[in-house]
Amino acid sequence: MLNLSPNKIDHRVDKSKYTSFSMLKNFRAGKIFSRLLVTLFTIFLVILFLPWTQNIRSKGYVTTLTPSQRPQTINSIIAGRIEKWFVREGNYVNKGDTILFISEIKDEYFDPDLLSRTEDQILSKELTVKSYMEKVKALDSQIDALIKTKRLKLEQAENYLKQAQLKIQSDSADLEAAEINLRIADEQYDRMVKLNEQGLKSLTDLEARRSKKQEALSKKISAENKLLTTRNELINAEIEITSIENQFRDKLSKAESEKYASLSQMYDAEALVTKMQNQYMNYSVRSGLYYITAPQDGYITKAIRSGIGETVKEGEELMSIMPSEYDLAVEMYIKPVDLPLVRTGQQVQFLFDGWPSIVFSGWPNASYGTFAGKVVAVDNFISPNGKYRILVSPDENEKEWPEGLRVGSGATGLALLEDVPIWYEIWRKLNGFPPNYYDKTEGLPTNQSEKNK
Repeated sequence: MLNLSPNKIDHRVDKSKYTSFSMLKNFRAGKIFSRLLVTLFTIFLVILFLPWTQNIRSKGYVTTLTPSQRPQTINSIIAGRIEKWFVREGNYVNKGDTILFISEIKDEYFDPDLLSRTEDQILSKELTVKSYMEKVKALDSQIDALIKTKRLKLEQAENYLKQAQLKIQSDSADLEAAEINLRIADEQYDRMVKLNEQGLKSLTDLEARRSKKQEALSKKISAENKLLTTRNELINAEIEITSIENQFRDKLSKAESEKYASLSQMYDAEALVTKMQNQYMNYSVRSGLYYITAPQDGYITKAIRSGIGETVKEGEELMSIMPSEYDLAVEMYIKPVDLPLVRTGQQVQFLFDGWPSIVFSGWPNASYGTFAGKVVAVDNFISPNGKYRILVSPDENEKEWPEGLRVGSGATGLALLEDVPIWYEIWRKLNGFPPNYYDKTEGLPTNQSEKNK
């Protein structure tokens, strides 16, 4: 009834007989709906002021904390032919256990006595080196003897030189005395001639004085001749010294030339010995590379080359091995815009493939089935996929990661940031603003506050 007329007929109609009248006239449902809307609006307002944890969500996969614990391939260091397998896929091996035996395929290593023959060659060359060394010692002795003989010869020649010099002095004195005697004899002869002319001396006395003059002249000529002979002996002594020096210089040069030639040959032989020793060690090490062993404890996961008689090249992959002991970690990639928000030690929540989880991204405490970790490394260089890689290890203060978790499993990470009200998070996302990563105590970005500390 619209109640358009003042004349009402409510009292004339039995409303209980008509359901439509009772529904039109019953305003209780409207009141309940109004109260429900008010209640929901109140709850919505309360929810808007609840704390919300900002986060960065990214995909990743399970890996290991250190590179040595990750799956690796075993390679053949040398080329060879597969002869025998000692393991099967899935077998557990200890470090040093033999996995595979290969044989030689290069003709320069076919000789079964290669090591012994090389060792004999080395011994022969070592004897050659010893022979050259003895020759060098002999030449050293010869050089020492020549030097000693030269010194004695020079001393002898110098003595002759000194004797000639002294003899020259003696002969010079004799010549000077003979000249004085000759001068005296001349003067006496002249006086004797004058006395003879005056008749004071006889002719016999004059002849005697003439004879003495001739004798003095003869002695003077003899002394002068003797002096010249002595001077020639001095010149001969000086020439002998020069001759001795030249003679022994030639002999010493020849001996030293032979010595240095022998040293050169000895050094060449030593270099060859060293080269052959290196070659021998290479042969010895190569013979030990025919047996390929396990580099560490682990499980053989896959045989890449399997055929008996199949040839392999140097460095070719033969099989893969998974270490038995490893520390799990998660490798995930974040966008460059989120890089300033991530720092070492920051907490991350993970959802692993195969472990059901109930996740409330903004309320980590209310999530179920997630596992906590902390950032241990952040790359300083961008990856080929255009993102930055971070490495996250398990958080020791939280529950342990699942025992059945294996390397390579998928993981979804939630890097937890600042706690803000829900209304602020809604407003931020509607406006496309980045997450709030400011430190409340310092008023600076987290990365800047870390630097100030």
